[in-house]
Amino acid sequence: MDGIIEFFKELVNPESIILYGGIYLLLTVVFIETGLFVGFFLPGDSLLFTAGLLCATGILQINPLVMIVMIIIAAVAGNMVGYLFGKKVGVLLFKRKSGMFFRQDQLVIANEFYKKHGKKTIILSRFLPIVRTFAPIIAGIVKLEYYKFFVYSLIGAILWVTSLVLTGYYMGKYIPGTKELRLFLQTIKKINQLMS
Repeated sequence: MDGIIEFFKELVNPESIILYGGIYLLLTVVFIETGLFVGFFLPGDSLLFTAGLLCATGILQINPLVMIVMIIIAAVAGNMVGYLFGKKVGVLLFKRKSGMFFRQDQLVIANEFYKKHGKKTIILSRFLPIVRTFAPIIAGIVKLEYYKFFVYSLIGAILWVTSLVLTGYYMGKYIPGTKELRLFLQTIKKINQLMS
């Protein structure tokens, strides 16, 4: 049981995600967290910040602009998958009768909300954990126009990814003490390589 708990602790630890899986696991986590139901518990904001920090200190050896573009693509792709899932499942939900966990009137309210505030919701949801996972799914359920959803998803992803990665990156470059963090994390990485 302790092994399972430790696994989940490592799964939501941004440093572990990057150190053990590199850029590919980082992209996978962003994709899952931005559009699949199972991704609501994954770290998004702290993962992007940590990626920028580790990029600045040289632990993650990738150009920060290339990393930003890759993460934006993963975030938009995750949103589009969530949107398409919601669009496909939404038809079933509108036909379903209200029950204990689902109420038809809440879906109607969400539909009206997206008609009125859809653009802002998609952009701002990027900065809200859990909401960023479910917003694209709900947008698909209420059939927000696909092109508009894509454009605002892209704008939101650019703002979200760029602001967090660059904040971490510039903190890593210009705040004293982060270079020592680099040496410490490199030592941990070497120990893990020796153990495996």
